[in-house]
Amino acid sequence: MEQSPLRLIKRVSEYIPLDDINLIPRGLRGIYVLYNRRPKLKNYDVVYVGMALGGKGGLRGRLKGHRRRKIGLWTHCSIFDVWDNIRNDEIVELEGLFRHIYRYDSRANKLNKQRGFKKLKMVRDSKFWEWNQE
Repeated sequence: MEQSPLRLIKRVSEYIPLDDINLIPRGLRGIYVLYNRRPKLKNYDVVYVGMALGGKGGLRGRLKGHRRRKIGLWTHCSIFDVWDNIRNDEIVELEGLFRHIYRYDSRANKLNKQRGFKKLKMVRDSKFWEWNQE
């Protein structure tokens, strides 16, 4: 079996121009990020974090759908392809975590309807000073 320095992520391709998404292989599962490039500042602002669980084209299919529905809101994307042994519920958890992180970001909130991740709220414990190392 192929070795990787990461347990969840098999391959990453970052800052793919919108015009190149048709080159992404079909059926890939994982997380993707949509960016709006600000050329003068050479920045890539995150505007959306999403997931693809395979089927219906996978990551490529999801990005093509966003290209049609979110016209003019993003210019580039990054894709994070997961290993075959990563379960779909683990992908959902990753997406939920990233969306939770960006829930109050003014740029990301334009597209992200989800304002938090319920399962993450279930394990929230703000009394971190009482956490014991187990």
